[in-house]
Amino acid sequence: MSTAEQISPASLPIALDMHAVDLTDEQFYQLCRDNRDWRLELTASGELIIMPPTGSLTGSRNADINYQLTAWAKSDGTGLTFDSSAGFSLPNGAKRSPDAAWIRKERWETLTEQQQEGFAPICPDFVLELRSPDDSLSALQDKMVEYLENGARLGWLIDPKTRRIYLYRPGLPVECLENPESISGDPVLPRFVLNMKGVW
Repeated sequence: MSTAEQISPASLPIALDMHAVDLTDEQFYQLCRDNRDWRLELTASGELIIMPPTGSLTGSRNADINYQLTAWAKSDGTGLTFDSSAGFSLPNGAKRSPDAAWIRKERWETLTEQQQEGFAPICPDFVLELRSPDDSLSALQDKMVEYLENGARLGWLIDPKTRRIYLYRPGLPVECLENPESISGDPVLPRFVLNMKGVW
């Protein structure tokens, strides 16, 4: 029986203390490849977070967000976009997979091809987390703070249930937008505007 069959999705997410194992970057990457049915992250304190795949509605919302971000990035040409299947090794040691991300091309190109193929050792310039019905808001808020502490220049936490967007920027208090029709990424994402029609 596989790990995926032994763990009930209703019991997720769960956190496993991995201090005794001390996974290398390569081992964690292989663990993720061997367990594609689960979304895995590793915290800076050594906890392995096991999350179920998103529901269909959340997946559709996330696809719309990534479509808009990628269309802008292709037009802008200054960076690359990543969806929730991409993982990053943050400077604090955490391995995170934001729902959407963008990295300036000049930063991305400082990495070797081998680094780019694995969990790239870089924190994206822009990160976005989309709250699903089972996600803890406080856990996502902590994750957004972690992104900023590790070098992100802009973060959006989108909560479709309450129709709120939390904006995270270095050195500024968190801003909460109530049911916006759109949100601008300026100046980090110049001229990018996310239309919320397909998200709400």
